[in-house]
Amino acid sequence: MGLPLLERDHELAVLTGAVEEATRGRGSVVLIQGEAGIGKSSLVAALRDRLGDGTRVLVGRCDDLALPRILGPFRDLLGAVGPELTAALRDPVDRDEVLTALQADLSSPRRPTVLAVEDLHWAEEPTLDVLRFLVRRVDRMPVVLVLTYRDDELRHTHPLHQLLSFAAGDVPTHRLALRRLSETAVARMSVAAGADAAEVFRVTSGNPFFVHEVLTSGSGIPPTVVDAVLARLSGLDAPERQAVEQLSVIPTAIERRLVDALVPGGLPALAPAEECGLLTVTPHQVTFRHELTRRAVEGALPVTRRAAVDRLVLEVLTRDPVPDETRIVYHAARAGDREALVAHGPTAARAAAAAGAHRQASGIYRLLMHGGNEDFGAAERAEFLEQAALECYLIGDEDRCSAGHLREAVALRRQLGDPLALGTTMRWLSRALWWSGDPSAAEASALESTAVLASAGDDRLLALAYSNQSQLAMLADRATTAIDLAQRAIALAGPSGDACVLSHALNNLGSARWRAGDPSGRSDLEKSLRIALDAGEVEDACRAYAALAWRLLDDLAPAEAVVYTADGIALAERAEHTGFLQYLTVEQGMVALAGAHWSEAIAAAQVGLNASDTVRCPALILVNRARLRSGRADPDSIEETWELAQALGELQRTGPAAALVCEEAWLRDDVDRIHAVAGPVRAEAVRRGVPALEAELGLWLVRAGESVDLTGSPPDNPHTLLAVGRWREAQQAWTARGYPYEAAAARSESPSPVEQLAALSDLDALGAVPLAQRLRRRLRSRGVSVPRGPAVSTRENPGGLTVRQAEVLGLLADGLSNADIANRLVVSVRTAGNHVAAVLDKLGVHSRAEAVARGRELGI
Repeated sequence: MGLPLLERDHELAVLTGAVEEATRGRGSVVLIQGEAGIGKSSLVAALRDRLGDGTRVLVGRCDDLALPRILGPFRDLLGAVGPELTAALRDPVDRDEVLTALQADLSSPRRPTVLAVEDLHWAEEPTLDVLRFLVRRVDRMPVVLVLTYRDDELRHTHPLHQLLSFAAGDVPTHRLALRRLSETAVARMSVAAGADAAEVFRVTSGNPFFVHEVLTSGSGIPPTVVDAVLARLSGLDAPERQAVEQLSVIPTAIERRLVDALVPGGLPALAPAEECGLLTVTPHQVTFRHELTRRAVEGALPVTRRAAVDRLVLEVLTRDPVPDETRIVYHAARAGDREALVAHGPTAARAAAAAGAHRQASGIYRLLMHGGNEDFGAAERAEFLEQAALECYLIGDEDRCSAGHLREAVALRRQLGDPLALGTTMRWLSRALWWSGDPSAAEASALESTAVLASAGDDRLLALAYSNQSQLAMLADRATTAIDLAQRAIALAGPSGDACVLSHALNNLGSARWRAGDPSGRSDLEKSLRIALDAGEVEDACRAYAALAWRLLDDLAPAEAVVYTADGIALAERAEHTGFLQYLTVEQGMVALAGAHWSEAIAAAQVGLNASDTVRCPALILVNRARLRSGRADPDSIEETWELAQALGELQRTGPAAALVCEEAWLRDDVDRIHAVAGPVRAEAVRRGVPALEAELGLWLVRAGESVDLTGSPPDNPHTLLAVGRWREAQQAWTARGYPYEAAAARSESPSPVEQLAALSDLDALGAVPLAQRLRRRLRSRGVSVPRGPAVSTRENPGGLTVRQAEVLGLLADGLSNADIANRLVVSVRTAGNHVAAVLDKLGVHSRAEAVARGRELGI
């Protein structure tokens, strides 16, 4: 029974308008979001029906699989695209070949193309990588790229957010957030079906899929959607029902050859299931009408029946002349077929890793290791453990298996007696231990790695071991040791000019020098970055970007740091290096904090809050500092941050965390807390020679009334200037460096009430509520007449925009592009695009011109 598509006229108009633009060569992206069953796929199907033969419509779907097919939604297009793209997709390991063929196929001027990729919340890394490629170019192609996803299933760490941020840039993008059907719409559908409209709405809450299932169940109004699906399934004859059950274990589009092999009678036997709305059938493939339908059918199967059905699918897949190893592994694991898993798993894992599908590779390696050790020799087991750890590291999933698996691999390498392999694995174990927040164990593993490799006869591996030790010493602020070890590594690498060794060691050398106050370290870091980029060493390049940004932030130079965070984020996104992506995003949030953009800083920090402790700690410092300064302090979270920093034990963590604790204590006049926290940490900073921390923590101790020796602090550092009472110079220095909050705080320490009132005005404008309140108390205690703070009604923008978003709207009114806005605000172009997208969303408009017009209507 077909039911009408209601309350989607606006969305269809947007889609057809985008197609009209594509016919003129101006492509765009359409993002369709909403909960499961909201009608995303139905909207795409309605668009296909509305368009004539002059528009090609291609639809691919991401897989709800623990091990998704590599480029699954694009492989769904086989048979509907040209021969070059078809050939590239059959064996998609060569990413460049796929991208070139895809761009050529979609750029054909003969007719526009609607390319719909559905269920992006299940997308694997290679699919997101290809989509980023298309998003960057779609405005110059006759293409409408329709992307559907469930927004309620996206955690803030989901890699899809990175793709969505690309679409928020200069690319023409339409966002369609689908809503549930109104009671009126449900009533119209219920009347046509002869059902109780009120009861249907009560059961379904207006979810279109649920409404459809309830109205077509043919058995009254069932209590759940699963009951509705199973009611229709029970209406089929036994062979027809078994055919549907057979197909339900395949959570992908089921190609014709697989249907013919699995279903007695082939495609024609599925006609009853198609007629009752369970399946969608074409001459080339079969899909369930909705993923929820498939899950309902599969979920009703007994475990034994489900395993038997998976085994049948496995038998068919393994007979394929060109077997899809990932699908085979998926069904082998579900069927409990260890023999098939062992036969096909290693090839599938290596292919996934080579294609950049790190999550799939990690999952397959874990499957291979979950079982009897008799399936593989010690060398193979060690390789799988090492590769699983590497894949987890690349996707930022250190907690799951990196250190644990590498410890197992080290034990196996000891048994095998290969010093080169043992030393290399111990170096990787050292790296994994540091990322997991155990620097002491990391140093022990690094030391043994060097000892093993010292007599193994491989200078390159020994150089990497020295460089690894140098890195750990640098991170622990043991500058002299770090510099010595880095120079040893460089000397060993010198004859061969090995780019990996040189980039890594120069990074350590430059970071140690710069952190200790030697500005020549910057040139070492810049050289490290150039070498890594020229050699295509992605990890070392990401690390260099992160180090340069961090050191510049230490030097209070956010305008320079943002250049490196933006380029580093772009590289980490392309390479799917989640760990560095998280770290660089937190650094970008530190730039936002410097500019007193509280909401941006908090949003950036969210990316790191669920990461490993080495990323989580700076993310917690960032989010708590932004919340504290904007009047949203969370004392428990601040205490958690301080405890985590102490547990990690590195000065680069305890120093900033101590500054956070001191700032919170100062705002509530708790000088004892400042003495207790800042004193020991500053003493360590003095002992290790970290002048930036000496200056910052010295200021907090001076504010707490302590007499502090500032001779080791940089004399031109704004913290030092303020600590010795030169508030005006400190204010000017902070202003010149782009720190408006710190500039206002410095000005507030003037003895002049006039200057203090000016500082109060600055703090009110920044929304720095706690410090403004503290200053008001001081002024009133001196008998100064103080203006009231801004009322809530005047702080809130009539369009619901933040201060920064209102500023962006003003720049849009001036006709500025995203690049111009980025230059004006000293942010990356990508961040500027995010601001523009947020403004459009909040104002409920679809273009810049509409946003400006709406802003004028609201009087913004």
